[in-house]
Amino acid sequence: MDNKYNRILITAALPYANGPVHIGHLAGCFLPADIYARFQRARKRDVQFIGGSDEHGVPITIRAMKEGITPQDVVDKYHKIIKDSLEAMGISFDIYSRTSSEIHRQTSQDFFRKLYDDGIFEERVSEQYFDEEKQMFLADRYITGTCPVCQNENAYGDQCEKCGSTLSPEQLINPRSALSNAVPVKKATTHWYFPLNKYEDFLKTWILEGKKDEWKPNVYGQCKSWLDSGLQPRAMTRDSSWGVPVPIEGAEGKVLYVWFDAPIGYISATKELLPQAWDTYWKQEDTKLVHFIGKDNIVFHCIIFPAMLKAHGGYILPDNVPANEFLNIEGEKVSTSRNWAVWVHEYLQDFPGMQDALRYVLCTNAPETKDNDFTWKDFQERVNNELVAVFGNFINRAMVLMHKLCGGRVPAFHEEAKTDLDLQMIQSLQTSKKIVTDSIENYKFRDALFEVIDIARRGNKYLQDVAPWTLAKTPELQQQNQQLIDNCLHIALQLTANLAIFINPFLPETAGKICHMLTVVNKILEWENAGRMDLLKTNYPLRPPELLFRKIEDAEIEAQREKLHAAAVKKTDEQAPPDFLPVKETIGFDDFSKIDLRAGTIVAAEKVKKADKLLQLQVDLGFETRTIVSGIALHYTPEEIIGQQVTVVTNLAPRKMKGIESQGMILMSEDADGKLVFVSPRDNAAKNGAVVS
Repeated sequence: MDNKYNRILITAALPYANGPVHIGHLAGCFLPADIYARFQRARKRDVQFIGGSDEHGVPITIRAMKEGITPQDVVDKYHKIIKDSLEAMGISFDIYSRTSSEIHRQTSQDFFRKLYDDGIFEERVSEQYFDEEKQMFLADRYITGTCPVCQNENAYGDQCEKCGSTLSPEQLINPRSALSNAVPVKKATTHWYFPLNKYEDFLKTWILEGKKDEWKPNVYGQCKSWLDSGLQPRAMTRDSSWGVPVPIEGAEGKVLYVWFDAPIGYISATKELLPQAWDTYWKQEDTKLVHFIGKDNIVFHCIIFPAMLKAHGGYILPDNVPANEFLNIEGEKVSTSRNWAVWVHEYLQDFPGMQDALRYVLCTNAPETKDNDFTWKDFQERVNNELVAVFGNFINRAMVLMHKLCGGRVPAFHEEAKTDLDLQMIQSLQTSKKIVTDSIENYKFRDALFEVIDIARRGNKYLQDVAPWTLAKTPELQQQNQQLIDNCLHIALQLTANLAIFINPFLPETAGKICHMLTVVNKILEWENAGRMDLLKTNYPLRPPELLFRKIEDAEIEAQREKLHAAAVKKTDEQAPPDFLPVKETIGFDDFSKIDLRAGTIVAAEKVKKADKLLQLQVDLGFETRTIVSGIALHYTPEEIIGQQVTVVTNLAPRKMKGIESQGMILMSEDADGKLVFVSPRDNAAKNGAVVS
């Protein structure tokens, strides 16, 4: 750690308390945060590890409506499930709080009030969708309609879950209220906007100049993209009855935007934990603040929250935000709506006492630089071939041989009998300590764990090369070779003690079991002891060996795969839209003949600012060139589609998207992998402007 820091404040993203946590949550932020916290504690650093449940926002109220209970009932139920699951997985929070607490309400209101009193906010009146039946303004998720990109009739006002397009309610075709199914109307409402644009220069200097070589490429790249596109003011209030009430006059019936109050939850939780000293961790420049998150939260933790802290004044900014990518399951994206997930609380029920096995697999397969895939087969192979056959096998062999050949006590090391193999094994441990230390400090947890397993792998080879069982094949041989046997098993046992230290940040239960077998106290797990070859004293009695891990059987894996698919099928049957939308009602030929389809060629393309999914295209129709906005930016770059011949609906009424008038629609379909593909004219060399029939 940089010498300028005297303490470390670690946060893990606050999960929505509208459902249980799944293994994607563990791999994304909780496990890496816990590894880092345990490592820094082992180094005797002043560490506070902060977490909690995010209990406000639209997902909570939607869940409450579905279950016919109150939002408070929802968060009470899932906060406990989440907290218990994380605790059982060994996630070592110093506090796991919640944003429905009184201390959080007061902290976030005080924060808002300070910005308001300082004149930071811009008060604006805008028109938003309103449900006249329910007499309430509709958040984006309360509005459904037809997606303009893929024609899914059940798209939400913020996203189409079928094609993945990011949307706004204004883009939906035939919008309706998700609460009453009524057609919403536009109604004026007042909100308070945080002027992100005024902090653009500060953010560019802080991130683009100061963090380029420190932050992970995925984090830096996403921030740069946002900053290059230009920031806009963002509303920090919402019309709702669930959330932190806006603490100013004239704001009745309004609450704080969930992404305003949620990150302040880190501060309020620290206050709850350390009421007299919380500001030492949030306001002292010698504190290192590290946010562990998933990639979907980068903009909030790297741009919005730091700008809020800067505007407030007096707070430190994050030193690093090591965001992970996403973890898919069995080749598909996690989908809670389809129940395509491995739920942590269910794993703990199905594999009791095996939390370290899951921690191991999720770390070795962590999506640190790209999306990765969890499969039950890989889980089985890693546990059986690495934890059981390498790590556990080495420690078991060392303990068994010690009891058999050394009377159950740590043998002496005889300098006069040491060999080159002994020296190589001892020296390699120092190299491993540096690799593991540097890797964890730089948030490369997979590399660190690979090195730990490699210590055990080298230990197995060392035992195989020396072969103390061969040296003791007969009583006479054992007496003749006892010094060589002693040295080999002395080193193997010291390696075992070192493996407890090295594995502790990753697999704490396993480290505890090793300490128990070695009859040592947990103080040995302090990092300064790593690399030492005198951790176990000569003639010290050790307990009998116990297996650290068990093999995973084929039947268990097959049961988990069947469970995953059965749950997803059941959920799909109950709720999810089918793979193919139903055929719409029959129309006459006269209706169809009104559609004017023409061949055209894309002659220019560029990304639409502040819209991740949209491209602005110039399409040559032969008789004129038209501007068309299309939601295909996640499927194609502007460069690769220039010259592409397309089919255009030319007589569709113009529609404004992100302030750009789109003068038509390009026909698209999906391939087997869900990628949007162009529906080109039958003859790809058709003349631009030719009628497509």
